[in-house]
Amino acid sequence: MKFFRSRVSRPQPSPVSRARALHQAGRYAEAEAEAGVAVRSLQRDDPDVALALTVAALAVAAQGRPAEALATYDEALLVAGRIFGADHWQTLKLRSDRAQQLPALGRYAECEAECAAVVRAATHGTGTEMRLTAAAAGNGMAFALNSQGRHVEAEAIAREALSTLREPDRLVLALRIGLARALNGQARYGEALAEAAGAEQLRSGFPPEWRGQEAGSVELVTADALRGLGRDAEARVRAATAHDACLASFGPDHRRTIEARSFLDRLDGA
Repeated sequence: MKFFRSRVSRPQPSPVSRARALHQAGRYAEAEAEAGVAVRSLQRDDPDVALALTVAALAVAAQGRPAEALATYDEALLVAGRIFGADHWQTLKLRSDRAQQLPALGRYAECEAECAAVVRAATHGTGTEMRLTAAAAGNGMAFALNSQGRHVEAEAIAREALSTLREPDRLVLALRIGLARALNGQARYGEALAEAAGAEQLRSGFPPEWRGQEAGSVELVTADALRGLGRDAEARVRAATAHDACLASFGPDHRRTIEARSFLDRLDGA
């Protein structure tokens, strides 16, 4: 038993840091609460307010509450616009992240338009952050196009965004999944399956916290490709794996959980 404390003082992590760590660990309700603590503890013009609100929005979205996430992003955008300006990459990235909540509310055309606007604005900027912001908005645009059945356009957007990226990260994974969705939508199931296999290999090299946040994503596009190839039994196994992973990570109300459940229902003829 230790009776004396160390003379070396260790700085305590800030509420924002704790909120981010909780979100990365998949503890979304706790991350939401900790981000709220951070917002209340910070000065109005502290740049970390926008970061704390962003973490809160991400945590709320992960729990399947897209309308609340959208409202939280609106708060974050007001702060970011005031502190950084409308053309700063952090403000543009927030616009892209906010837009990508719109599909969960069925607002695909709005998502497409907003992501396209962010791509245009970021393309006129310079630096790595602007390039990544444009690619992230391209990912949102591809998702919105796929959701509207415009798979040829989605494929072109996903491939263009991928061509600008150099590091294998979560954004590359998301774009490859979007590309696989576009190929499935064009009944190019063999190509889609190969793209999904590449995405799975990429995801397997990620740290655990990244893999948790991408739960079910690769399995769903793989299941869709397998079903298109007439391999329904394999497709059902993948879709069931996706549903279980999404249910454990996000709960029943998240759009990916709902997508997996709907896919299983279609396979089972419900």
